[in-house]
Amino acid sequence: MLNAAEASIDAAAEDDAERARYKAKLYAPPKGEQRRSQRGRPPGMGMDRAAAQAMAAKVAAEDARLGAGP
Repeated sequence: MLNAAEASIDAAAEDDAERARYKAKLYAPPKGEQRRSQRGRPPGMGMDRAAAQAMAAKVAAEDARLGAGP
């Protein structure tokens, strides 16, 4: 679908500058997404690197314990 849109842009554009403006508009994120990405994560969502590593270690230890059998 994007290839068709790019072909249409190439056919309709009169010069390289206009072609670049059309492609920038085509690949720009939706307006609501730009605002949300600038704001960052909501408070309390996600985890930092240390928390993720600790959780991965706990999961690996539990997996090893459960996989060992009796």
